[in-house]
Amino acid sequence: MSRLRIHHETIYCYRKPVSFGPHRLILRPREGHDIRVEEMTLQIEPDFDLDWSRDVFGNSVATIHLLQAAKELRIQNDVVLRQTAPFPLSNDRPGKPSAFPLEYSPFERAIAAAYQASVFPGDIPDVKEWVAAQIEVSHGETAESVVAALNRRVRESVAYARRETKGVQTPAETLRKKSGSCRDMATLLLEALRTLGFPARFASGYLHCLASEAGHASTHAWAEVYLPETGWAGYDATTGEPTSANHVVTGVSNHPRGVMPITGSFFGDSKNYVEMKVRVQTERMDDEVVSRQPQTEERRDFGSPP
Repeated sequence: MSRLRIHHETIYCYRKPVSFGPHRLILRPREGHDIRVEEMTLQIEPDFDLDWSRDVFGNSVATIHLLQAAKELRIQNDVVLRQTAPFPLSNDRPGKPSAFPLEYSPFERAIAAAYQASVFPGDIPDVKEWVAAQIEVSHGETAESVVAALNRRVRESVAYARRETKGVQTPAETLRKKSGSCRDMATLLLEALRTLGFPARFASGYLHCLASEAGHASTHAWAEVYLPETGWAGYDATTGEPTSANHVVTGVSNHPRGVMPITGSFFGDSKNYVEMKVRVQTERMDDEVVSRQPQTEERRDFGSPP
């Protein structure tokens, strides 16, 4: 087992005091067989009221109602996690791995369909053309090898670029620019997988890496695919490799916009907005590091703003 401390601070700055609408926070890590939240503290300025809920995807959502105007909105999230080894990869298990194309049981088919539907339908022709040029897929090939190959091709085709602007690029825009943030690369992988019939979802959270250890990182994003023999498995297009215990999921959704770490509004002239500053720092609290994949120096420098 291993324990991980995460410090995440977001500051919104304005030229003069502004009033705020409700803000939606998806900052609490998702718990399961491999992870448990031991401590979590939210510190927010100005004064606020807070309500917790779970959304349709099972994410923990904190909705804050800010009680006074201010020139600065500060949201600080401090978490301590206890992690255990994740389930083994399907190729480490006895039995035959999932073959492509995938087949799902009637029980799973209706749910899987919701994650197979594109959220950028106008981009489907461009994405299909790109996928066909990147990989050759034959029937009977293992599903895991198809996903892994496509994940690597996104990493090789798109240059990582930290972006300060909100939201995500469309897949077609990322292909045209040949660059994007982790969220843009995850969105491209998400839609590329769906063109091949894979149920896929967008995942947002944190990545423990060299940048985060130094306190210079931000939030991170990747894609997850549902495989009958494995369940939900993460693939990080920014690194080109499967996710590991260094990836901490705070939210999942069928749409990239569904799990932005912080969303909200303020009232007043848009010119009053100055900037948003984000800082994430992580720290292993013991020597034992649980990891499904070895971390290389190249892999451990990523993290981009929401």
